[in-house]
Amino acid sequence: MSEHQPFSQTLRRATAAAHERAHHSTYMDALLGGRLALDDYATLVVQYWHVYSALEDGADRLRDHPVVGGFAVDALRRRDAIATDLAFLRGPGWADDLAPLPATAAYADRIRATVDDWPGGWVAHHYTRYLGDLAGGQAVRGLLRRTYGVTEDGARFYDFAALGPVPPFRTRYRALLDAAAWDDVERARIAEEACHAFELNIAMLADLAGTVPPEDLAA
Repeated sequence: MSEHQPFSQTLRRATAAAHERAHHSTYMDALLGGRLALDDYATLVVQYWHVYSALEDGADRLRDHPVVGGFAVDALRRRDAIATDLAFLRGPGWADDLAPLPATAAYADRIRATVDDWPGGWVAHHYTRYLGDLAGGQAVRGLLRRTYGVTEDGARFYDFAALGPVPPFRTRYRALLDAAAWDDVERARIAEEACHAFELNIAMLADLAGTVPPEDLAA
């Protein structure tokens, strides 16, 4: 890895291909094309409950860590927003049916393993999820508004108003990545784990596609 290239740039370039494949998965193409029922979207939100619970339990445990604690930003937390959205999408009994899809369970397990054994790996998962939510995730927020008329409850997941202006936050986040005390070997491992995080997300989206009627997936 070049010592002249900030780690945030290295990470973005390393994950670019996997990020593109996730964005154009069968499930996401159907969702962004407005072909799915709102309840199919709710199934995605259920999967997010597990992924973000693992991430945010990790944030609670690692917030005092000398290297990665700065990434545990409370304004990023999504679990309460997910609960609000699921109550809107699935009704008051939403918590009675939260079984994860197999790929989701594997994804959450991997995040928990990094929290236990490798804080730098947790950052890789943190980066792939939250920075994606602040960027491409906003397209889903627009879709919910245009296609389903969902603007507040049901779409709270994408509301990051507590962060303040998003571009300065992204700048601060990238500065944290660039300043973290990781050597080149550790940075390479983290970049590899970020690519693996995208692969886990792609597998989750593939499982989700299997829950949707095939005719709704077709363009």
